[in-house]
Amino acid sequence: MSNQLTRRLALLADEKYRPVLGGLRGIERETLRVDPRGHLVGTPHPGALGSALTHPQITTDYAETLLEFITPAEHDIADTLSKLDGIHRYAYSKLGNEQLWSQSMPCQLPGEDQIDIAWYGKSNIGMLKHVYRRGLALRYGKAMQCIAGIHYNYSVDEELWRVLARHEEDGKRSAKTFQSESYLATIRNFRRYSWLLMYLFGASPALSSSFLRGRAHQLERLSDDTLYLPYATSLRMSDLGYQNDAQSGLSPHENCLDSYVAALTKAVNQPYEPYAKLGTKQNGEWVQLSTNVLQIENEYYATIRPKRVIRSGERPIQALCSRGVQYIEVRCMDVDPFEPVGISEQTGRFLDAFLLFCALEESPAISPEEGRRHTDNFARTVKEGRKPGLMLNNDGGAISLQAWGEQLLAQIRPVAALLDARRGDKAHADALARQSAKLADPALTPSARVLEELRATGGSFGAFGLRQSERHAAWFRSHPPTAAEAAYFDALAAVSVREQNELERTQTGNFDDFVAAYRASNLCHDLPEDCEQA
Repeated sequence: MSNQLTRRLALLADEKYRPVLGGLRGIERETLRVDPRGHLVGTPHPGALGSALTHPQITTDYAETLLEFITPAEHDIADTLSKLDGIHRYAYSKLGNEQLWSQSMPCQLPGEDQIDIAWYGKSNIGMLKHVYRRGLALRYGKAMQCIAGIHYNYSVDEELWRVLARHEEDGKRSAKTFQSESYLATIRNFRRYSWLLMYLFGASPALSSSFLRGRAHQLERLSDDTLYLPYATSLRMSDLGYQNDAQSGLSPHENCLDSYVAALTKAVNQPYEPYAKLGTKQNGEWVQLSTNVLQIENEYYATIRPKRVIRSGERPIQALCSRGVQYIEVRCMDVDPFEPVGISEQTGRFLDAFLLFCALEESPAISPEEGRRHTDNFARTVKEGRKPGLMLNNDGGAISLQAWGEQLLAQIRPVAALLDARRGDKAHADALARQSAKLADPALTPSARVLEELRATGGSFGAFGLRQSERHAAWFRSHPPTAAEAAYFDALAAVSVREQNELERTQTGNFDDFVAAYRASNLCHDLPEDCEQA
């Protein structure tokens, strides 16, 4: 435990600071709509759910059949999950005989030409979202974009940053700068230790053999329709999941916000020859927004991102540049196939303790060499995290995954104790105890449980995914929304449809000019290429 963490824990143990340990968390859950056979449906986004463009809680991600549920930000994970449960129950009341796929890796997928890209209407902003997804199909293929995950949005109470600044900074930096740099420090620690999340919560050790579309791989065959790796935790987060050659030259640039912004600004303006050969239009139709490394900054694949709520007409990097970091988005969590909403309260409790630890612990700048070590630790864990005797590399050299994991849990425990003191219970301590048991016995991890279920029932990923989907569907259909809940979501849906119609009715200018203006919009100026390296 570093001196900084010790000092901060002692400071925050004062009862007067308990209120600042709250913060906010929200969840974005992605899930494919499937038919009773477990195959991707061919139906459009259900009109009864409202407009995918303007609805604040129910939208689509890449495909027309890939739903995304977005909770409001809540002070307690139990409230967040209650809201997520309510969205699921309402959605099921409108889905007919369709079901929500229970896995991160896709169900049996049809041919690429039968996977419909999400449609957001004829407004310029709706077409921008659609054409961006056309570009994703062109660059990476549609199958990869049908992978689903859990995004965990997390912030600490802004007063916590002010408390720490008063005791540590003596007015050296503005509140905005201190907060942004503290969130970037949190992200650096996340990169150091996020391999632990993959071991504890990874739940995609197998996939449908049809997913790879003929790509080369080193997976083993579990059954006629299923490939796997015996010790994998999360193939979704491996090079078989989200992967991108064009972005291989982008380093995370997490040492300061200016460098992060500069890297993404460069990427959205830097031509990439293979994309240039494809062009932005084919036969007069838009196929991608640009031929640069990134079409827009959200195309940057990362396990965690600094974020700020954007204003109308504002780009994400502009918001960060002008107003600083507001929260972080954790993007590496698999959908838990054993939980109806895809994530448990206990997982959320652990994430809250883990992320607060990352925020409070000392976090020096990451050198390129150290960055490669973190990437390697993560890659090893997603492909062979349950392998007996697996060794990772920390600052002291080689160390077993289990030994390092226990060291980290020991450091997180006093953070969990602070959170429990605020609540007056042991919820966070209990969550840590559950994770310690997984370190002692890999058979308790979600990835091991998935493989156990697969082997017990013929080894078919599709059959396992359908069975879990049916179980979850039965639960939600037996707990329909109350009259008040249904009225609330019906009203949201109606308002969203009116808002989309109004956008389409009142917009001016053509789409070509809209894209040109969007691409020409300034992100940030006069930013350094790099921050000081460790």
